[in-house]
Amino acid sequence: MILNPARRINGLADSKLLAPERREVLARRIKERAVAWAVARASVEEIDRLNIFRASLLAMRRAIETLAVAPEEVWIDGQHCPEISCRARAIVDGDALHPVISAASILAKTARDAEMAALHLRYPQYGFDRHKGYSTPSISRRSPAWDPARSIGAASSRSGFASRRVCFERVQQRTRLRTRRDHRA
Repeated sequence: MILNPARRINGLADSKLLAPERREVLARRIKERAVAWAVARASVEEIDRLNIFRASLLAMRRAIETLAVAPEEVWIDGQHCPEISCRARAIVDGDALHPVISAASILAKTARDAEMAALHLRYPQYGFDRHKGYSTPSISRRSPAWDPARSIGAASSRSGFASRRVCFERVQQRTRLRTRRDHRA
């Protein structure tokens, strides 16, 4: 995320404190007014192979490398920075302190919310429209592929989305395999 100082965006704040409608309005403004922005992700296989923490750093690095303009320095919300070719600074609670981090957080949150809305359309019984993929007892009990013994099973609320996405992508894979086998019989 590289903001344009000449094109101010009023109302930037910690994405978790903003109403969903406000986040959507701000996301559109950010995309219109930023010098450069990117949202990236790690695949289910990468999360399984690397763990959620390292996969998050990988996704951050991908977003930074995808920017249309190379940054001189990157500010990261949190305690750790990905390995990148420019200076990086980790800032705890950065999304509440710095507009550029708030803007990046808003884009990430709205992208995630859009993915949760799409998952809800495919799997309405799991309530993605309500919990947005954060770990809850309700979703853990209902999730057919949920395996608490796996490393992703011990997911915290910050990594709940990724673990649920892993879970549902596995359900989809199993369903496709069963369907293929049924068609062969």
